[in-house]
Amino acid sequence: MVVVIMLTRREKENDRLDIAHKLFDVRLKGKLHLAPIGKNPQRILDLGTGTGIWAIEMGDKYPSAEILGNDLSPIQPRWVPPNVRFEVDDIESDWAYSEKFDYIHCRCLASALKDWPNLIRQSFEHTKPGGWVEFQDLDITWTSPDGSLKDSSSIYKANREFISASKKMGMEPSPGPKLEAWVKEAGFTNVVHERMAMPIGTWPADKTLKEVGAWNYLQYMEGLEGFFLALFTRVLDYTPEEVKLFMAQVRKDSKDPKIHAMYHL
Repeated sequence: MVVVIMLTRREKENDRLDIAHKLFDVRLKGKLHLAPIGKNPQRILDLGTGTGIWAIEMGDKYPSAEILGNDLSPIQPRWVPPNVRFEVDDIESDWAYSEKFDYIHCRCLASALKDWPNLIRQSFEHTKPGGWVEFQDLDITWTSPDGSLKDSSSIYKANREFISASKKMGMEPSPGPKLEAWVKEAGFTNVVHERMAMPIGTWPADKTLKEVGAWNYLQYMEGLEGFFLALFTRVLDYTPEEVKLFMAQVRKDSKDPKIHAMYHL
């Protein structure tokens, strides 16, 4: 029974990761990357590749490139384009690549890393002269443009508790606002920083943001247990029953169309 439960949770998280990929596809207007990597990149590294869906799509788009995706979990499919491969690796350990990369991609590792500056330094050391790196990550602090997200809301409380628990674990929950300074300190030049709104729910009037919000709401609901259960019970001393009750209230409040919640990419 335990094996079945664990498998179900893993599959649920894999589904959420693929939904998140669609979320980014919509937010970036169909672009797999924003860096100007040219038409024929040769070596591409995808850090924390997850299900590998980004690496696979890049392999189809750039047949000239050898694409490597790494992750702690071997959850990627076996059948992939011939120029794509995956490996199990801890990106916070010392890298041992013998050849440098034209492009290094890293997306959504908030609350997953303890030493971002070291990761970015290693990225600098393993990027070819004239190459590119791209870090797409979050400022996970939820807010609202009209003050509709009150601090009494369960959504607000869950977000702040998540941030607190992540910091207690030594993880950075909101690397997004710090990335520009980190990459400059590592030695990168020609640095471009963009900040994008990520609504949760279909409340925006803008058509694109409304679709972004729909996908974001879906991935948030899909990942709710994964986001909170282990972290809250192990770090904040919640009981599993308390977490489930808390999450039930979060689901209820998340459906309230009067709450215009968002964070930033």
